[in-house]
Amino acid sequence: MIVLGISGSPRKDGNSDRLLDIALAEAEKTGAKIRKIVINDLDISPCREEEYSKISDEGFSVIKDGMDQVFRAINESDRIILASPIFFGSLSAQIKTMIDRFQSVWISEHVFKKKVYSKRIKGAFICAGAADRKDFFANASSIVKHFFATINAEYSDELFCPGLDGKGSVMNHPEFLEAAGKMGKRLAT
Repeated sequence: MIVLGISGSPRKDGNSDRLLDIALAEAEKTGAKIRKIVINDLDISPCREEEYSKISDEGFSVIKDGMDQVFRAINESDRIILASPIFFGSLSAQIKTMIDRFQSVWISEHVFKKKVYSKRIKGAFICAGAADRKDFFANASSIVKHFFATINAEYSDELFCPGLDGKGSVMNHPEFLEAAGKMGKRLAT
């Protein structure tokens, strides 16, 4: 089993990034192979909707950039964990840009009738935020649920961690660390 972690944190070792690392480490302990992609490390163009006139052979974007790695990694995975901090009541710009690029997959399937992600996988969402705003977490999870539907992933687990304002402050919340580990273990078994 391959578990893919996608980090949408704009800062290395941020709260959502650390929670993702813990979930992946626990998944690996169950025998799963893990892979992690840090979106902030990739050169990704925003969606330009160029795919309405043409798509790649695989049904991915015709724009060649860091997204090629993401498209293929998801196709090779059995599980996915998406992690993002809350920014202005939603996902980070890094994750939102990545998700917007999956418009090419939607177009491939709904306009060109080409199935892109035929294998059903399971997905989980980790989200950290400074505020304790249920509406912020609900907004972010709604977007992730639509993204998971596009990649044929079941939205099977979520972890919302409010009150995390400073970089690394999650380390002072053992309940969140434990929950992330349990999520990784559940997802990989």
